[in-house]
Amino acid sequence: MTSPSAPQPAPASEPAASPAPPPGCPAHTGGGALRLYGPEHAADPKATFEALRARGSVAPVEIAPGVEASLVLGYQSALEVLRSPERFSKDPRNWKALADGSVPADSPVVPMMMYRPNALWSDGEAHARYRGVITDSLSQVDPNALRGYVEESADILIDRIGARGNADLLGEYGALLPLLVFNRLFGCPADIGDKLVVGMSGIFDADADADKANQILTEGLAELVALKRREPGADVTSWMMAHPAKLGDEEMLHQLALLMGAGTEPEQNLICNALLLLLSDDRFAGDLAGGSMPVDEALDEVLWADPPIANYAVHYALQDTEVDGVEVVAGRPLLVSFTAANTDPALSGERRSGNRAHLSWSAGPHTCPAKSPARLISAVAVEKLLDRLPDIELDCEVDQLEWRQGPFHRALVALPVVYPPITVTAPAAADEPSGVTEWKTEPAPASPTPAPAPSSSTPQAATSTPREPVSVNAAPRRWWNFLGGSRRGR
Repeated sequence: MTSPSAPQPAPASEPAASPAPPPGCPAHTGGGALRLYGPEHAADPKATFEALRARGSVAPVEIAPGVEASLVLGYQSALEVLRSPERFSKDPRNWKALADGSVPADSPVVPMMMYRPNALWSDGEAHARYRGVITDSLSQVDPNALRGYVEESADILIDRIGARGNADLLGEYGALLPLLVFNRLFGCPADIGDKLVVGMSGIFDADADADKANQILTEGLAELVALKRREPGADVTSWMMAHPAKLGDEEMLHQLALLMGAGTEPEQNLICNALLLLLSDDRFAGDLAGGSMPVDEALDEVLWADPPIANYAVHYALQDTEVDGVEVVAGRPLLVSFTAANTDPALSGERRSGNRAHLSWSAGPHTCPAKSPARLISAVAVEKLLDRLPDIELDCEVDQLEWRQGPFHRALVALPVVYPPITVTAPAAADEPSGVTEWKTEPAPASPTPAPAPSSSTPQAATSTPREPVSVNAAPRRWWNFLGGSRRGR
């Protein structure tokens, strides 16, 4: 898999010397490092990155109380780390402070950084073996079937909120849709799926409950592995188990933890961050003829400027070395800031539309193996919502939105919206339970791949719901209003 082609750096210039952040800086620890956690950083991470850039393309940070790391901020520096497995290992057993007890095992960031025998935390032959299982199994998923799963899941969730006229798009849509799709693709019953999403979201927050969340996640994954050993089906979990690599139960559990982590929490953040951009940015306020950017370009903008995983890709230098002239100490966590690297001032050009050279999918041997299905899920989820609720608006000012704290993700606490209620022609949403457990996975088909579902161009049956004919929205109609109208023949 090829790595992205980098945008051309702007002509080099000698930067002016910048002072270290003053003690009053909200992200200052008092010990030289800046915090990547807490309410101040969550509210304005760009201020943290700007202060860190004054120290070079690699700078010291604190990712949890008493847990120090280095953060890669430059685009080219990030590529150097991501593409140099001979110098930088992914194996957390190289983390000296964790090994010697300086970082306690119950630190809130440990569940997101601890060694697990999976493709993310392995090097060399072990990495190739685990990654082969994942890529071979994911390749069996039919894209048309996946699109159908997303559309069906989206309709279920929109039917629940459509008649109400207001919703939290994160809690009632963005957070649930990836879970429903994951459950379907991986043959996961809803009760186990509930445990997985609670556990995974908890360890991403990296707070005091992270260890408990990790236990819940492990318990749910163990149940899924045991279930699929007994009852294999036409799903990704069963295909992984049947792979010639013959993964054991513990190895299966940890590959699933990786896929769960990559397929739910970041996906919900990509969906919701894209929806926020569409609902708040003036570039998206016109109609199609006016040149507004479609959903695909909004996703590009989010992946460049506000990616769902802001800082991660943890590496460990195998020996003391330098990156762009900055010393990197062996055995100290080295995180890549995808947000800072993507917004590196050295990158020339402002237009990001159609440019996929961002690092939000990582690069090098650990490039995300599922970026195509991940992008499909988010695009269909956003398009479906805007089609069904074409006059949707934010229910607060952008600066009133709250962001979840933690060093790794860029995630909203809630995304409140209002819209003219729609008439739901499917069974009344009020009659359905509000929990995720209403979703039931169907018995696995006998064929080796899921039966293809209709594409987006295929007319939908009873799940399609027209909105009420009278709109009270007097503001200029956004491009998705016209898109929705054209799909319904208006």
